[in-house]
Amino acid sequence: MIQIIVILILFLIIAIPVGNYMYKVTSGKKIKGDFIFDKVDEAIYKVCGINKEKEMNWKEYAIALFMTNAIMILIGYLILRIQSLPIFNPNGIESMESSLAFNIIISFITNTNLQHYSGETGLSYFSQMIVITFMMFVSAGSGYAACVGLIRGFAGKTKENMGNFYCDLVRITTRILIPFSIVGGLLLIWQGVPQNLLENIEVQTLEGTYQTIATGPVASLEIIKHLGTNGGGFFGANSSTPMENPTILSNLIELYSMMILPAACVITFGKMVSDTRKNKVKDNIKEKLFGREGFTIFVAMSILFVLGIALCYWAESQGNPILSQLGFNQEMGSMEGKEMRFGIAQSTLFTTTTTSFTTGTVNNMHDTLTPLGGLVPLLHMMLNVVFGGKGVGLMNMIMYVILAVFICGLMIGRTPEYLSKKIEGKEMKLVALSIIIHPLLILGFSALAVSTESGLAGVTNPGYHGLSQILYEFASSAANNGSGFEGLADNSLFWNITTGLVMFFGRYIPIVIQLAVAGSLMNKNFVNESAGTLRTDIIGFAITLVVVVYIFAALTFLPALALGPIAEYLTILS
Repeated sequence: MIQIIVILILFLIIAIPVGNYMYKVTSGKKIKGDFIFDKVDEAIYKVCGINKEKEMNWKEYAIALFMTNAIMILIGYLILRIQSLPIFNPNGIESMESSLAFNIIISFITNTNLQHYSGETGLSYFSQMIVITFMMFVSAGSGYAACVGLIRGFAGKTKENMGNFYCDLVRITTRILIPFSIVGGLLLIWQGVPQNLLENIEVQTLEGTYQTIATGPVASLEIIKHLGTNGGGFFGANSSTPMENPTILSNLIELYSMMILPAACVITFGKMVSDTRKNKVKDNIKEKLFGREGFTIFVAMSILFVLGIALCYWAESQGNPILSQLGFNQEMGSMEGKEMRFGIAQSTLFTTTTTSFTTGTVNNMHDTLTPLGGLVPLLHMMLNVVFGGKGVGLMNMIMYVILAVFICGLMIGRTPEYLSKKIEGKEMKLVALSIIIHPLLILGFSALAVSTESGLAGVTNPGYHGLSQILYEFASSAANNGSGFEGLADNSLFWNITTGLVMFFGRYIPIVIQLAVAGSLMNKNFVNESAGTLRTDIIGFAITLVVVVYIFAALTFLPALALGPIAEYLTILS
């Protein structure tokens, strides 16, 4: 446990300055390097015809985001369908089948990166770079831009101006995603991750047989895959293969890459909101570091995250009860599907992190986790608020904050207020709709899968674990995570189309609704705080928020979880 604790302490130390930097970038404040970044931005604005002075309301902001992504979908789909052309294709990869191409392009533009293919055999280098890697920048930048727009709405500096989506996308990409990716990519290359355009290498093994070793532009994809909380690996085995994740240092680089920016978003939120409060004096350490409201959300997310790590680590450390009863030594815990170089601690930390920060990358096979170990990543994707990825996790958590404020307001008989704005019927209807979309997609499509032959055809483990596979696939799709239990035979027409739809709806419907909530609050006047105003910047509210999240999860997902991983655990135990 010591290595896990040390890693989390270092994560907190790194997240705070990155959050402050992100706050300056998204607030338009001066930063070092502006003399270079400004020139790059201006060139992009000129080439793309962007009017950086244009102000957008929430509807215009949402439309700009959706239309930009839609154009990328069309271009990416076309490239996948013609990738057999000899353009950066030394291995002669064929063009992609239509339903799989549809699934891939929806997957990567929605920041899900669910993979029903193996990258080393299914994609040319051209597709890996122009479709996959490029989409990872666009989808992550779009998510962070949406988050920034929502924060401006809640900060309420103006009645209509949510910012300019195109400017936000450009500034986040040029000042955050690209510089961080360059540094992180060089670190991965230093640790041995390949970065080339060579054809596959055929070598003779010690046994006298021949093996094909795939290389390619791996490091450049790997760093933005984690930094943008994307998750799609260059290889089918993802970050469990040494070609993507060769050492403990590369494992730490990838861990921190996927953790830093989602955590920084919370700090950015706290500082941007603090700028608009009447009392701007940062009178304590938590407000200096996290902002007035950011501290509460950060604490709530951290509680959920640590509880998940503890359960997953404990479950995997116990090993398999059946093997223990048969007399096998279980001192090392359950090492099935895990790399010896990472062990239980790094595997469970990576598992919990990738599904909490909705990245989707894996350094071990989640299908081989013990039932309770597998319950943790499944639950965290169902919650979709444990830091989350690409800014959307914060957006989801703010909806729960409003719900918690509303419930507490009803309990004390006061009109609910958040950030000095009254929460009324319109906002609560939108919040309820935003929250309920997620379980509706997961449970509705899971029900469809278990009731049709096409859905059941993909299940390779009948019984409780088979249901867990189905729930995991749709939870991963709806949460825009992308990891899988991988025991599911998912490259079929049914699974390609259904998960594609879930990824699309799970991405864009909540973003539009959440921007609408922010737009509604923007138009409201600030109200004065009083002695009866509910404090949302204290530890007590953070604990209340955690309880509200868990209660909602229990009411919506507990029956399904009871029939899946919980029933599997009880069966093995007995």
